[in-house]
Amino acid sequence: MSENTSNPFKNEDLVAEEENTQTEETEEKSDFQTKYEELNQQYIRLAADFDNYRKRQSQERENLINYGTETALTKMIEVLDNFERGQKALENVNDPEKIKESFDLIQKQVYETLTKLGLEEIKAVGEEFDPNFHEAVMQTPTNEHPEHTVIAELRKGYKMGDKVLRPTMVNVASAQ
Repeated sequence: MSENTSNPFKNEDLVAEEENTQTEETEEKSDFQTKYEELNQQYIRLAADFDNYRKRQSQERENLINYGTETALTKMIEVLDNFERGQKALENVNDPEKIKESFDLIQKQVYETLTKLGLEEIKAVGEEFDPNFHEAVMQTPTNEHPEHTVIAELRKGYKMGDKVLRPTMVNVASAQ
């Protein structure tokens, strides 16, 4: 007799066990598919949130730049108004001293307005040469000043906070 005919329950047990295994594998695949879909949805939401964040940051940066420019221009309009008033007032003035006074007042106002906006003049004469703030365009051999000391300012330099907008062009003392 064959083994199959001697124990008819054995085949049924094998079939049931295979069905259970297949059912478990199907349930496991279903669990993995569900978890995959959840994670994929989380990723899509996260990617969308990040894209929105990036766009919002870009817009805020643009607004700050525009606001800064707007503030600077608003303050400079007052200076422009004074130039126009000065120009009209000087049309009939022949006294060079009056013209110089008007020019000095407007220059002072321009400087004060730019200072309020954060502009600072870089000190140079008498300071030790610093390539971060000074641009050496000349060197003069001398015994009157210590070596690497700025002895003359050829063009003013400016900074805003720690950022150099334009270095000061300088003449630096060198050893003879």
